[in-house]
Amino acid sequence: PFDIPVWKWDEISMDFVTGLPRTQRRHDAIWVVMDRLNKSAHFLPIRKDYSVSKLAETFQQEIVQLHGTLSAIVSDRDPRFTSRFWKVADALSRKSGMIAGIKVEEEIIHDLERLDI
Repeated sequence: PFDIPVWKWDEISMDFVTGLPRTQRRHDAIWVVMDRLNKSAHFLPIRKDYSVSKLAETFQQEIVQLHGTLSAIVSDRDPRFTSRFWKVADALSRKSGMIAGIKVEEEIIHDLERLDI
């Protein structure tokens, strides 16, 4: 079990919805990034073949720009993916002047099912 976050957008969970039909812009997946405190979420259209660098760049533009840096992330992705993702994201943060101390936690989650849409 995880502690309850103390501030919004300080800790997130993320998951990928794949197997979708391709859009006109060639997106075929949705990246769900959800705040663990208030369960608000961003649904980012992506392609399932995006590189780790492209995902980190998208994360920087769509999440960090709006909510600032994070202290923790919960993901069911392979730990090697998560490690590479945060190395690239941290490099992007440093480049943009936003240095983040990030703690990565791995746990299989199913927050998408719990979204109250």
